[in-house]
Amino acid sequence: MQTFSVTGSDGLKLSCYQWLPIGGEAASSEPANNVRAVVHIAHGMSEHALRYERFALALNDAGFAVVANDHRGHGQSVLADRELGHMADEDGWHKAVNDLAVVNQHIQQRLPNTPIILLGHSMGSFMTQDYMARYGDTISAAALLATNGPVGALLRVGQMLARFERRRLSPTGHSPVILSMVFGAYNKAFKPNRTEFDWLSRDEAEVDKYVADPLCGFECSTQTWHDMFTALGTIASEHALKKIDKTLPIYVFSGTDDPVGEKGKGVQRLLSAYQKQRLTQVTHQFYQDGRHELLSEINRDQVTADFIQWAKSVFN
Repeated sequence: MQTFSVTGSDGLKLSCYQWLPIGGEAASSEPANNVRAVVHIAHGMSEHALRYERFALALNDAGFAVVANDHRGHGQSVLADRELGHMADEDGWHKAVNDLAVVNQHIQQRLPNTPIILLGHSMGSFMTQDYMARYGDTISAAALLATNGPVGALLRVGQMLARFERRRLSPTGHSPVILSMVFGAYNKAFKPNRTEFDWLSRDEAEVDKYVADPLCGFECSTQTWHDMFTALGTIASEHALKKIDKTLPIYVFSGTDDPVGEKGKGVQRLLSAYQKQRLTQVTHQFYQDGRHELLSEINRDQVTADFIQWAKSVFN
């Protein structure tokens, strides 16, 4: 694994990580020609990119290079005078999505003419949905893991609450009300609870790793919640969906017990929206009883193998 950094539009230094297949880089520092594609991972909220190393190494074995960046406000990509969970004082969402484009520019320079798959998990999947509409011509395929479709009335409640809490607590404040409404509600479905994060996976050891990781499980700022809730309304609009390339290969995969995807109902709404827009290369996979973090679930090897099979089919 190699580390590097890129600079966001506002000067923020973004920490990035790269995993290459054996022989994926020549001694001359020029990329070799045995890389099928680059999988660029956009991680979820309140976690960080290095959690995906196990998945990245499996992709390497299949001939894929992997790049992942810590989103602004996450991992090592944090402003010096800010805490984890604060993406920016304003417009953090669009800056974070633009950061993905900056990283992809770096990938294109480092591995020219190599296809890029943008894979987003959870919050990263919503960023990927936004990215497909705004920068879709810079990627060759997209994958949405633990995602959701148009939410409707519940989203409007979240938007109003985030605006109120931002005024009440300041943009950098933390709102127990929002936290309870979102993550607390997710965990209630799995009572009796062993931890506050049982909703992530049936694998208790993986949940314990998350709980013990100081770069996971932190509270996000009211500004971050405000920016995300605002963006969720935009990316689900027909105007945004119409901007997606109708021939872009898209892989949607989710657990049937994932509360973020409303146990599959929200994911079905997304698939229906894509069908309505006549997107022609959408593939989906549901995993029975799977919770939110399929790459940390008890059936993660099968989830990984299925993703690799799809990715190979796109670029063979």
